Amino acid sequence: MTLLVKGQRLNIREVIPTGSFQVGLVAGGLPVDFACFSLDSAGKLSDDRYMTFFNQTCTPCGGVAVCNVQGDAAGFAFQLQKLPASIERVVVAASVSEGGTMSLLRSGYLRIIEGEREHGRFSFAGSDFSAERALMLGEFYRKEGVWRFMAVGQGFDGGLDALVTYFGGSVADDPLPAAAKVSLEKKIASAAPQLVNLHKAAGVSLQKAGLEQHRARVCLCLDISGSMSALYKKGLVQAFADRILALACQFDDDGAIDVFLFGEKVHQPAPMELSNCQGYIQQIIQRHPLEGDTRYGRAMEAIRKFYFPENAAGECLGLSKAAQPVYVMFVTDGSTSDKALTEKQLRWSSKEPIFWQFMGIGKGRKSKNKRLLAFADSDFPFLESLDDLPGRLIDNADYFSLSSPDECSDAALYDLLMTEYPGWLKLAAQHGLI
Repeated sequence: MTLLVKGQRLNIREVIPTGSFQVGLVAGGLPVDFACFSLDSAGKLSDDRYMTFFNQTCTPCGGVAVCNVQGDAAGFAFQLQKLPASIERVVVAASVSEGGTMSLLRSGYLRIIEGEREHGRFSFAGSDFSAERALMLGEFYRKEGVWRFMAVGQGFDGGLDALVTYFGGSVADDPLPAAAKVSLEKKIASAAPQLVNLHKAAGVSLQKAGLEQHRARVCLCLDISGSMSALYKKGLVQAFADRILALACQFDDDGAIDVFLFGEKVHQPAPMELSNCQGYIQQIIQRHPLEGDTRYGRAMEAIRKFYFPENAAGECLGLSKAAQPVYVMFVTDGSTSDKALTEKQLRWSSKEPIFWQFMGIGKGRKSKNKRLLAFADSDFPFLESLDDLPGRLIDNADYFSLSSPDECSDAALYDLLMTEYPGWLKLAAQHGLI
């Protein structure tokens, strides 16, 4: 085994002629995420799919993949012969996944392993660094068609964002930088693994809508009238809430949604979070049993009071502006007994940065684009009328209906949820609401 020092090189073809091996990684004393950047001749990430980490576990060609290395904290499997000719370098990097700097590291290493044989090891420690939040540990590179390895040990003050920028990727100027996204994805995988695929599906729909960098608060407003009983007992409301939480994790990095319940009265339980999402719906229904009436207007009034207390229960006298828009997922299986108040709330809130996505559960006709299935009759004529309610500053609502919360696939649902929201965002921006 060769003990490598910073700047030292190792000829991979001489020690591992097959080009197939593993890299084991350890960084003791600090929560760290590891990633591999496969770069072109200009030293750039010409294809985002060639950044390999825990949430994107393999390059398209299979040349670099996340793997478990016995005895190490993390690892990557390399098959250099599979990398396309356009890839000239593969950089192995580490970034602090939570607060702190690399100076807090006790010790760490990168080692190159073939089977049970260790061919090279590059060790490092916190004393080698100061305020850096990311490191280039080492790189595999081609020289005259031969793959070699060099121990690098170069730090970056800006963390993962600095690395992405350095390698030619773009980091948006938004409240959820790449490091926060990686950290949140890791939390989802750890605290709520049932949301991992939902989170990915939501991300695809947002990308199609051009909203992959969009930030918003998400609110789930649930009907707790007695007719909803079977949906709660079957776990369908819980499954739907999981889908909305996964969407919220794309919109914000706090991993939480505000929840409101409405029947005759309105209740606001604790937010649904990654840490409490398992069985969340059953718990809140035990505390707030189903009720005998349905009042949309009261629920909308309570939501507006929560997000825009300056407007209280009345009309917004001037245009409201918030740091982030609010996306409300409003779920009901029946009509309301306070239609006049509901219409007032919707008109008043058209001057606020809040979007209402109404979903009726039961037989219905999809308004406007005839989304999903179409039915001859509608159980939700009032909800349909809200979708086209006159007297608003801008169209701040959308409506669709499903026979059951689980009627459509995850991908189809997220596409539905993004049908009119992107258009509302443009109108809200034009009118100075966001």
